Amino acid sequence: MRVLIAGCGYVGSVLASDLAARGDEVFGLRRDPSSLPSAVTPIAADLCAPDTLRRVPRDLDAVVYAVSADAREDSAYRRAYVEGVERLCAVVVPARFVFVSSASVYGQAGGEWVDEDSPTEPRAFSGRRVLEGERLARSAPGGVAIRFGGIYGPGRTRLRDSVADGRARWRPQHFTNRIHRDDCAGALRHLLDLERPESLYVGVDREPCEEQAVLAWLAHRAGVEAPPPVEPGAETRGVGSKRCSSRRLVESGYGFRYPTFRDGYAALGADPERS
Repeated sequence: MRVLIAGCGYVGSVLASDLAARGDEVFGLRRDPSSLPSAVTPIAADLCAPDTLRRVPRDLDAVVYAVSADAREDSAYRRAYVEGVERLCAVVVPARFVFVSSASVYGQAGGEWVDEDSPTEPRAFSGRRVLEGERLARSAPGGVAIRFGGIYGPGRTRLRDSVADGRARWRPQHFTNRIHRDDCAGALRHLLDLERPESLYVGVDREPCEEQAVLAWLAHRAGVEAPPPVEPGAETRGVGSKRCSSRRLVESGYGFRYPTFRDGYAALGADPERS
């Protein structure tokens, strides 16, 4: 299989290495591809610069669109999630186009369970742009989207570190959803291989959990006091609270390597080389 990974970064590089190891021909598209795995064919291109997309091979079997915005502003999200999809779809028409979406497209805030059939009413411009790009991708031939929760793993241990140094605070009755980087790559590989996938999946681990419980577990493991709640009236980002279900993904045949946050964070250990 000939696969292009557009935005071959934190998750995409792991996926690229896995695909190349099994014999697929993998192309990694980045503005600066110098850090791509050696088994990946680099493509130095910018989705905001259409002329550079002439370097993209046309005879591809699949595309994984894993691009992220380079700034937290509406114009950057539009470039990354909307215009980039439009430009890439204009030059390649693979049999499978997998779009990396986000659980930020949901606006639920009361701890509700959500799945692929739940309403999507994003509260912020970021979720609205991701949803716009997702719809474009799903309308493409062979279009599939997967909505990932918060991605953590080696090199992304901000939450664990904030507990260890005493900065962490939890929000009452606030549910969180996450997925380990390696399961992101595994789920994407699974969707590439499915003969007849659905057009939409939710990608989170098997245990959405209240923020307080997650922080308390991390504190216990680190041997420090459990974090306190946020101060009354304090402003917090990401005020949405929901419980995302990955049932459809599991029923399609995917088996999580790290089905809970405990499994994933335990695997990171305390070794800075691994985390």
